[in-house]
Amino acid sequence: MNLISFNIKPELKILVTGGAGFIGSNLCEALLKNGNTVRCLDNFATGKWKNIQPMLKKQNFNLLEGDIRDLATCQKACEGMDYVLHQAALGSVPRSINDPITSNEVNVSGFLNMLVAARDQQVKRFIYAASSSTYGDSTNMPKVEDIIGKPLSPYAITKYVNELYADVFAKTYGMETIGLRYFNVFGRRQDPNGAYAAVIPKFVTQLMQHESPVINGDGSFSRDFTYIDNVIQMNIRAMLATNLEALNTVYNVAYGERTDLKELVALLKEYLSTYDAEIKNVETIYGPQRKGDVPHSLASIDKAKNLLGYAPEFDIKSGLKEAVAWYWENLRN
Repeated sequence: MNLISFNIKPELKILVTGGAGFIGSNLCEALLKNGNTVRCLDNFATGKWKNIQPMLKKQNFNLLEGDIRDLATCQKACEGMDYVLHQAALGSVPRSINDPITSNEVNVSGFLNMLVAARDQQVKRFIYAASSSTYGDSTNMPKVEDIIGKPLSPYAITKYVNELYADVFAKTYGMETIGLRYFNVFGRRQDPNGAYAAVIPKFVTQLMQHESPVINGDGSFSRDFTYIDNVIQMNIRAMLATNLEALNTVYNVAYGERTDLKELVALLKEYLSTYDAEIKNVETIYGPQRKGDVPHSLASIDKAKNLLGYAPEFDIKSGLKEAVAWYWENLRN
């Protein structure tokens, strides 16, 4: 990701919340390479020290260990910052179903703390991670930003509330906010472990160990899988947007194509088998469908293209090839 082409001024000071997480650490790395000053706020509930270890030696990187559920910590994190890229959250639909209270505390109360702190510290713009889960039970395809359904999980509710709060803060306090509805992001540093691991790194590690990946349902559910570099591009474009029409709204962050889970496993087997030929013979297991799962997800990215100049560089195949190469190098036991 060549950020120089976006004309990011190296002297910018940028706070990345959840900066030790999968998406957050990739954002930190990209911004540091451009010479910006980056502050990372993380409580390491889901973030990993290893994600930011190489950055700790850099003079223009500052780690603040703390929790967004504490307003004083949020105020300290926002102090002196030009922009906030708010990635901190408790992800996962199943996690929110198992523990809706903690998901709400982090994703709603924590989000509100960050908005208040950004307002008080006069941050120029607040860009935040929204979610495709906001579309809920809407059957509209592709998903267009101004048509949503009813949420299907506590997680989806929290992410929709984020959008409502951002809109109110923009109208009431004159803040500049942009929400980015991520669609199934994947790529380097995504955690393959734990009960709430994302499907791609989980399948990859199972296949590398010659274990059968378990698909929830019959494999027909489809997603608009989005490679991490496309997400980095959208955060940068949202941060630098000068068109007033592009502000105080939400955007889909996706590639604009969908892949079902059967196809996904087939592609992973194909790409991984170039490293280990036995992987192509690993069988797939089909299990019960998960509660709260949306059957199909496909984004319209027209709004992002028209207002932000978004031009995703990686489709599912090129993104998976990049990701598989990283997984093979870093995730083998």
